[in-house]
Amino acid sequence: MNHNSSKLDITELAKEYVNELLTPLENHYYHHYNHALEVMERSIYLWKKEWLSEEEIEIISLAALFHDTGFIIQYENNEYIWAKIAKNFLKNMLYSDEKIEKVEWLIMATDPKFKKPRSISEQIIKDADLDNIWRNDFMNTWAKLKKELENIKKIKILNPAWQHGTIKFLEKHKYYTKTQKEERWEKKK
Repeated sequence: MNHNSSKLDITELAKEYVNELLTPLENHYYHHYNHALEVMERSIYLWKKEWLSEEEIEIISLAALFHDTGFIIQYENNEYIWAKIAKNFLKNMLYSDEKIEKVEWLIMATDPKFKKPRSISEQIIKDADLDNIWRNDFMNTWAKLKKELENIKKIKILNPAWQHGTIKFLEKHKYYTKTQKEERWEKKK
């Protein structure tokens, strides 16, 4: 694919490409195309609330779409793969090197090992990636993650261990954007 795409087209083309990549991952009940779309949609919502530039929304949208594509190669330690897949796609679309670098950096910000986000864009994508925490469908979504881990790693995770791990994760988790804090605080309490 070699397109000289407009701003509107690049996101649509990326959606199609990411859908093609993630759809065959049948045993990924959590990290799938719909999750990528949810992260993109929440990123756009937070962007509107936090007042970023138009250019930033395109970059955040692309990063959100590609942020879990490394799972097509390997399940663990795949963050650099996400960034590489996005870079290759965007180079093929004749996207500028400067913008590609920003997309890659934002993708890396979704890595759970990534420390405190430094920019509002990093805060937005990090909050959007874990938006399901404290949402009404959290328990359902988290059950899908458990099922995915059990299938991929071919293990059985006992409910008490899963619940204990979930509680520890929730105690450590924090949101970064003003909007996410305001909208999720009541449920978190």
